Amino acid sequence: MNGETGNWQRVHPASPFVRGWLALAALFFFFGRDAAERLLRGGPVFDERFAGRAPWLLLGGGTMLLLVVAGFVLSWYFTRYQVAGGFVRVTTGVLVKQHRQARLDRVQAIDVVQPLLARIFGLAELRFEVADAESAVHLAYLRVAEARRLRAEILDAAVRDAAAHAAAGPSAPGPDAQRPGAQLGAQAAAGPAGLGAPPGPAAPVDPTERPVLAVPPRRLAGSLLLSEQAVVLLLGAAASVLLSALTENRSFSFYLVPAGLGILAGFWASFSKGFNFTAAASPAGIRLQYGLLDTLAQTLPPGRIQALRISQPPLWRSLGWYRIQVNVAGYGTPGQDGERSARTTLLPVGTLQDVTALLDLVLPEAAAAQPRATQPEATNTGRPDAHAVLIAGLSGLAPAARVQAQRNPADTTGDTDGGFTTTPRRARLLAPLGWRRNGFAETGSALLIRTGRWWRHLTVVPHGRTQSIALHQGPVARRFGVVDLALHTTSGPVAPRVIQAGLAEGRALLLAQAARLSPKSQPAGNPAGDPQEGPQHG
Repeated sequence: MNGETGNWQRVHPASPFVRGWLALAALFFFFGRDAAERLLRGGPVFDERFAGRAPWLLLGGGTMLLLVVAGFVLSWYFTRYQVAGGFVRVTTGVLVKQHRQARLDRVQAIDVVQPLLARIFGLAELRFEVADAESAVHLAYLRVAEARRLRAEILDAAVRDAAAHAAAGPSAPGPDAQRPGAQLGAQAAAGPAGLGAPPGPAAPVDPTERPVLAVPPRRLAGSLLLSEQAVVLLLGAAASVLLSALTENRSFSFYLVPAGLGILAGFWASFSKGFNFTAAASPAGIRLQYGLLDTLAQTLPPGRIQALRISQPPLWRSLGWYRIQVNVAGYGTPGQDGERSARTTLLPVGTLQDVTALLDLVLPEAAAAQPRATQPEATNTGRPDAHAVLIAGLSGLAPAARVQAQRNPADTTGDTDGGFTTTPRRARLLAPLGWRRNGFAETGSALLIRTGRWWRHLTVVPHGRTQSIALHQGPVARRFGVVDLALHTTSGPVAPRVIQAGLAEGRALLLAQAARLSPKSQPAGNPAGDPQEGPQHG
């Protein structure tokens, strides 16, 4: 495979200092805090009680510093990497060796990460993401140009391999299907054409990227000020002031301080990670770049996106803002750390135009899909317009009269809300505000699920990405004749679930989804059991 380094190589010499700067900072803080305070007060560097032992203190501090630096040097010397034989390998450790490797045909993406200190030194980290998030290989640190060159060479070779395999014809999968770089190359060759897009001719790795959108800092800051956390903080402050005035007890404000600090810290983290957010279309997928202090450049090939959720909090509605989160194969559960949560955010805040632009890139089949029912807002083909389907999913609300009529088996006109089947009127007591909003729509490529009257959500799950399905019905739901249908995809912030669907509609949807998961219903080139498409094969 071209682009392989072959021989074992070492990372940049400054890498251990970038990784272990906290140890140096703690050492200087421990030995220099008292001396700095005395100097600020105009006193001597060393306390009079230790003046006679100053040489020994300096010797001890210097020895510890030399030991730390020696440890950093040894760490750098024994850290090596190799890209050869279809694998990327990284070895670390002086006394205890650790060897990590990832097969290039299992690599989901290669991201370029630059923490603040690494940016100062002009370094970057390469992250080779695989289906199992715990098996990711991190190569830290290389010079920025070298990291980008290595990533480009690996992707370039993967694209050429995928193009050569596609030119050989759509034969049955054989041993060559598991060749190094097969999946990565297929994703890169498919480009932003989306799910199931056939591989095309080899494309250059670093073409001029087509900008799709950019999130202005003002909009990002406004979205945080109009978030639920800001409302909680304001209500808490108002309650604290009111209680303090009524009871003449000022201690209420002390309870607000830790909560306010926590919310402000969350605001800063969200602003820092969402700052300068840009999205561009590239042959390998959607290229995202963001970060104020720590920057990250990641690529989301459409084939890795297992589910997508578009959300709109109540305070964003008047401004027409939305947020998009995705389940991505290989990223794991976002709650494990803030960075992983940021990496599963496809759009921190954007307009409807931004939403449609991203949907056209990551899920073009679902974005252009149309429900099976007809409605007055139909095109000349007799099917609903794709834009009307999206609007119905984002803000639609079925008329009460039609919701009751659509449950009548003799009614063959379909519903009037973009093809969405909503909760039956008989179950309106279970969700007095949301029963006309909660619903689902089936298309030939995806299942669209909408929920929430005030906090609106639209979830899109491509049929080929569903791993399993389950029907749930508790005693109360059984009394009202409704069921919930849970769709299981890879772990992530999106948990697809059809809530309070009619019993007949829920069973029909379950059977339809099960039929789509059958191997006989899968395209020849994309079987449901493709081990590259989900972490269940790890």
